[in-house]
Amino acid sequence: MEAELQSLEERISLLAAQCQQLRAENIALRQSNLELKADNKRLADKVDGAKVRVQALIEQLPLDGTEEEPA
Repeated sequence: MEAELQSLEERISLLAAQCQQLRAENIALRQSNLELKADNKRLADKVDGAKVRVQALIEQLPLDGTEEEPA
């Protein structure tokens, strides 16, 4: 009976240690996820800004391919 209790105590200790490890890993993953989301938003904003600038440049191009030459 004593051996069974000792074995159960060891298994419970291992389970508690695993639980703590998983909680720490979960916290780290949540933090990483938040950082990646922020980075993704920053990059998406940069792409949107580039799209606006490219569109503005396209609008400055002549439509028919002819351009008045300076005198």
